Amino acid sequence: SPGPRGYIFLVVGETGVPGGNLRRTNAALCVFVLISSLLQKRYTVMPSNVEIKATVSDPGKFAEKSSELSESEGAIIRQHDTFFNCSTGRLKLRDFMDGTGQLIFYERPDTDGPKLSRYSISPTNDPSTLRAVLSDALGVKGEVRKERRLFLIGQTRVHLDTVEGLGHYMELEVSKELSRSLSLMKLLG
Repeated sequence: SPGPRGYIFLVVGETGVPGGNLRRTNAALCVFVLISSLLQKRYTVMPSNVEIKATVSDPGKFAEKSSELSESEGAIIRQHDTFFNCSTGRLKLRDFMDGTGQLIFYERPDTDGPKLSRYSISPTNDPSTLRAVLSDALGVKGEVRKERRLFLIGQTRVHLDTVEGLGHYMELEVSKELSRSLSLMKLLG
């Protein structure tokens, strides 16, 4: 029911059945609180960026050009993304495979070309447990495992992703200056 300042209160009662129902009730409550806190941010200004994604036919050449423009070899980041069923936007848990991760809620159109993405991120030090709770409560929509090579060129994050079972992709993310990203995309080929 609606509460003060738009908060929603949920009353959860124990059904008296030992074990399972209480576990599911607790999982649902945890997810409800977590999702509610993320969705509360929708009514304030969520951070946003512009994204451009494309397949990469020659990852070696792309990495070489990115290294040259960023003046670095880039950082290697291993990621296991789990996407959950979500009625509004998208919800994914990004596991960095080192005991840390991020729960990310985002809204982005399903269109070709540059896209505005609005997002909220919550860090976690226990992605495995969070994945189990969200899987029980929401169900898993899909999973993606990838190795990301991250280059920073000015205000633009340049990703070269090797996605398990799918191939090589690039992504440009910039919080400002869409024209700069489009120019950078041309430079990278």
